[in-house]
Amino acid sequence: RFEMRLKVSVNKSMLRPTGKVVGIIKRNWRPFCGMLSKSQIKEARRHLFTPADRRIPRIRIETRQADKLEGQRIIVAIDGWPRNSRYPNGHFVKNLGSAGDKETETEVLLLEHDVPHQPFSQNVLSFLPKMPWSITEKDMKYREDLRHLYVCSVDPPGCTDIDDALHCREIGNGNLEVGVHIADVSHFIRPGNALDEESAKRGTTVYLCEKRIDMVPELLSSNLCSLRSNVDRLAFSCIWEMNQKAEILNTRFTKSIINSKASLTYAEAQMRIDSATMNDDITVSLRGLNKLAKILKKKRIDNGALTLSSPEVRFHMDSETHDPIDLQTKELKETNSMVEEFMLLANVSVAQKIYDEFPEFALLRKHPAPPPSNYDILVKAAKSKAGFYHSRELIEKAVLSVWLATYPRVAVGNQYLLCRYADIIVHRLLAVAIGADSTYPELTDKHKLADLCKNLNYRHKMAQNAQRASVAFHTQLFFKTKGVVNEDAY
Repeated sequence: RFEMRLKVSVNKSMLRPTGKVVGIIKRNWRPFCGMLSKSQIKEARRHLFTPADRRIPRIRIETRQADKLEGQRIIVAIDGWPRNSRYPNGHFVKNLGSAGDKETETEVLLLEHDVPHQPFSQNVLSFLPKMPWSITEKDMKYREDLRHLYVCSVDPPGCTDIDDALHCREIGNGNLEVGVHIADVSHFIRPGNALDEESAKRGTTVYLCEKRIDMVPELLSSNLCSLRSNVDRLAFSCIWEMNQKAEILNTRFTKSIINSKASLTYAEAQMRIDSATMNDDITVSLRGLNKLAKILKKKRIDNGALTLSSPEVRFHMDSETHDPIDLQTKELKETNSMVEEFMLLANVSVAQKIYDEFPEFALLRKHPAPPPSNYDILVKAAKSKAGFYHSRELIEKAVLSVWLATYPRVAVGNQYLLCRYADIIVHRLLAVAIGADSTYPELTDKHKLADLCKNLNYRHKMAQNAQRASVAFHTQLFFKTKGVVNEDAY
């Protein structure tokens, strides 16, 4: 952070405030990952270190281990930057391993994106429920028993952290009852304990190509808060009554107990919907959901909703070496869209409810409008190509599509409702709003919420960047073994 003194320099075309750095209040130094650039001088002890982050200058370090550290990924810390020196001075901290090695590069990726990935401490783990765990009378106090419903989950193949499940059934008056059931993680993570504080610090689960860095310990993420089939699980349910035109007639929220009847992949759910012979309760439920989802999607698009999804890459890994052996773009089926549609609807319903109850403190996902200067160049270019320049609105949409969601006052779920701390806060607000849980002072403390949101936005941004870097690294690994093919490009 800099302290700036403003002075105004007069320019013929415009007045622009300029400044001069007069002091540094706080240095944002951290340990940096990178490679040693060995000195050419024989027996030299002073060498340069090149950080992986290109924005960071090279750092001068002293070491006798230069021969050993060449070709390794290492960590270096900055000690100071003398005013007469071209480079800052630092010292060697740790050797991470050989450059290009998968474990080493994953470690670099996590460190460079500041993703907390150390094992959970004993103190944090002490707040987990004792196994074997079962639902008690006390747990049922503010809950509805929905175990009779034909609830099922639809997720990517191999998903172990199943955080949402759905059901749809006809009710007597010809209308439909539709439910979204979210794992009730806030039941297990109580405000202010070490588990809660660690989850708030981590902020989000990070999904790399072959690794998941959990926000909460595995006992919760892959077991007690995973809505697996044929086991009783605690959930937070959003239930609507809809007519056949997907118009919502009423909405209610309840903490619940469910027993999912099937954990399906997108492909399996699609196969059931398309099947000419299957007519069991789960399949009928999926067909109802799919039909409503198509209507909901059309309404959203007609109302000017923006579609920001770009094709994701999926790697097929060798089961022994874990190297990528094939890569393809993820094929999106109707069922992907179906799940997304009901997650969005649940998010909107919950956001509305907590905003009505807590207009000052609701954590809401926000997509701020980009400043007009962001698309000056695009507008200019489009004007010169008259055929392309249909409307300002189209161009704004094009520009907006490269903007990511930020959370100034944060998020109400995405498709991974369990993987963000924002969702825990939303669950707590909603539970207080419906009288299913007690409140606590920090929940309505504006300053604490602002600090929390600042960290959540930062962790969210870093997680996204880490995920992209992981895809880039695995793509590079994939092509490394493929040899070179020359093609003409136009």
